[in-house]
Parts: sequence; C-alpha cells; structure tokens
Amino acid sequence: MTRTSAIDTASAYFDDGRFQTELADLVVYETESQNPEQASELVRYLDQAMTAQLNGMGFSCRIHPNPVDGAGPILVAERHEGDDLPTILTYGHGDVTRAQTDQWRAGLHPFRLTEEGDRLYGRGSADNKGQHLINLAALDAVMQVRGCLGFNCRVVIETGEETGSPGLAEFFAAHRDDLAADVLIASDGPRLQAGTPTMFMGSRGAVTFDLVVELREGAHHSGNWGGLLADPAMILAQALATITDKRGQIRIPQWRPDSLTADVRAALRGLPVAGGDGPAIDEDWGEESLTPAERAFGWNSFAILAMKSGVPEAPVNAISGHARATCQLRYVVGTEAEDILPALRRHLDAHGFGMVKIALQGKGVFAATRLAPDHPWVRFVAASLEETSERAPHILPNLAGSLPNDVFADILELPTVWVPHSYRGCSQHAPNEHVLKPLCRDALRLMAGLFWDIGAGNAPR
Repeated sequence: MTRTSAIDTASAYFDDGRFQTELADLVVYETESQNPEQASELVRYLDQAMTAQLNGMGFSCRIHPNPVDGAGPILVAERHEGDDLPTILTYGHGDVTRAQTDQWRAGLHPFRLTEEGDRLYGRGSADNKGQHLINLAALDAVMQVRGCLGFNCRVVIETGEETGSPGLAEFFAAHRDDLAADVLIASDGPRLQAGTPTMFMGSRGAVTFDLVVELREGAHHSGNWGGLLADPAMILAQALATITDKRGQIRIPQWRPDSLTADVRAALRGLPVAGGDGPAIDEDWGEESLTPAERAFGWNSFAILAMKSGVPEAPVNAISGHARATCQLRYVVGTEAEDILPALRRHLDAHGFGMVKIALQGKGVFAATRLAPDHPWVRFVAASLEETSERAPHILPNLAGSLPNDVFADILELPTVWVPHSYRGCSQHAPNEHVLKPLCRDALRLMAGLFWDIGAGNAPR
C-alpha cells in the first residue's frame, strides 16, 4: 500500500489498453452542445457513461436539469469517507464542439477513436472527455491500492461548456452546500510543453461581440454610386483600426490591466511560449514592453475573429449596405468586466464612429480569475507533480484561454488548481482533434500520485 503502487496501477491501466478502450467508449457519444438536435446525447452521456463509471467507484450520482431552459443537464456525484477528511471537488464537461465531420482528413471520424502512432484521434479526446477520464481513473487507482481515497470527493460533469456553460452559475448558487469543498482540482486546456506538467490557477476572461455598420438596404452599383455612398466596410475597418495600433497594442485605457504585478511577473519569468507545438509566434506583435509569456498570461488581447461585407465568396461590383466584424477581448484580473463594452462605446464615439453598433454575442462574458502562485494548494500540487515526474511543473497564474472557473472561485469561494492533460497542438475545437498517448500515460501517473498525496493526510486545510 504505497504511493508507487498507486502510480503503477494507473500505468497498468494505460499499458493494458483499458484507457484507450474506455476513451473510445466515451468518444462515440455525439455530445455536440452547439447542435440542438443532439440534446438527447448529452443526457445519455451522463446517464449511461458517467453514472455507470462513478457508481462503480462508490459514488452516489444525481443528474440535475439545467436551470436554463434548453441547456444541457449537470451531473453531481459524491463519495463521502469521513466528516474529518478534506473534500476535493473535480470537474469535467461531456459536451464537445461541432463535429465538422466533412473536414476531418481521410481515415478519421470525429466520433470514432482512431489510433495512429502516438496519437488518439476523436472529438472530445482532448476536450474534455479524455481529461476527466484520466482523473477518474487516477482516483480509482488510489482506491484499488489504498482501499479508499483518504478524502471526500465530489464530481461535477456539465454538458454545456462549449456553449458558455449556461446555467452553471445559477446551479452552483442554488447548490452551494452540496458542492462545498476545500479545493477544486480539475483538468482542461493544454500543457505549455507536452513533456512537462503544467498548472494554472484561473483563466483569462472573455467577451465576444459584434461591431456592425448598417447604412442602407441592399447593395448598389460601385460605378454608379462610388464616391456618393458611404462604404460600411471602410467605416468599420477604420473604426477597428482605432482599437489597437499596427502591432496590436490596445489603445483603450480601460482595456489595459493594472494586475501584472511583481509576483505574477516572477511566476511567468522563463516560461516557454515560443517554439514547440503550433505556429511560430510573432515576436513583434502585442504589447512591446512585455515578454511573450506576459502578453499571453498577464495581459489583455484583442482579436478580430471574423469580418464580412458583401459576398466574399462571389464579390460583385456593388457597395454593400452593411458590414460586420466579430471581435473578442481576452482579459485578465484587473480589468473591470462591466466596463469593457461601455468603454468601447465611449472610445468609438470619441473617434467619430457613433454609427458603429456594438452587439454582445450570445455567450456573453466569461469572468477572469486568478489564484496567487504561492497559495498553499499551489505549493502542495506542484510538489506532488514534481515528485512523480522528477521535473518542476510550469506554473501559470491563469490560463490564456477562458473557462467557467469563476463559478468555483467566486460562487463556491474555492482555491482552484487546474492540471491540463493535453498539449497546444491537439487541434482542440478543430478537425483532427487528438491526444498524445505518452502524455495521457504521464497524466495518469501524475494524478494518481497527487490523489494519493491528498489522502495521506498532509493536504492544506
């Protein structure tokens, strides 16, 4: 009954093929939360896949309807071992982004797990079915060796993360007592480098909105009307150009955070951002005075996600009557979320673009969260991961992307520690999504070691 035995048990689960088999069983559920026609699959995933696995591990399970009409259900599971023991809350989401089936390359299908070398392809393999499967399997490995966890555990599996987690905040507010815990330990997102464990303690917030210029009905011949009719696309392009300078540095004062403090800079110092997986970064893009790590994890970034005027697929000689750009601000703690769009309105008006309308996208606003890098739970998790992997983990104050971490940090008032089990080149949200087999095996070992350590009686209280 040793820590090593628990880690070896987790390794054997991977080596004998059970991980791959069980992941394949999860991937076949077509849980596209962005597709209303797949609503029944969200229920089936919780009822058939998750409940069966958790019941087999000694958890009691209950599937709750979402407080938002039409949104996916939420599963809450609990294993209680003692009133005097710490309680760990963990989380995952069973929904996936749209399949994009026709865009996957030959031989692959989003809802069939396919092995190619060190890669396992399938929608949800990285985001997030593979990640919460790893954590549940690591919990099971500890129980097989110890006979118990040595702590209480609560599990939340939602089915709406890919649509902005509708209803999750309301559900948590109504079930605070049922979800009380000492810490959230969960997994989503990518490691900084595939071979080194990563931790993050929050996420950047996000607000997605459209900028719209609507001047008239229909389009008009560019020869007959050029020079006489204002061009919505040109107006919109000029308005967008006032938001940043030519290297993407934000010009709206209220969008420039004040939270890149010395301790955050110290935590980010030396973290690898360039190189490795994904495209080469542009060193001369973004806030000039900051390092790439500070730009990605300690600062705000503005992006234009899509633009349209006229018919780009088949342009004609006409001046369109309207133009639209879908934009997004990723923002860190220290940015006043409620003032993001009002500040933009003031900025556009001050630059003479009162005709540019702002329309909040349906997903609304994700809040920004962050836990201090020296928090006791951060130190505890980091020490455990380092003991297992024999290398110091990369520690981020917050993820560059966005998660519903605020429901844990603000509503349940928990310290939050995320240990991701994917990597930046996993094609998350894109065709050909996959996980790396060596990384999954490593993650199983890390989490078995971590859960063993929590049950050993030395966890922060």
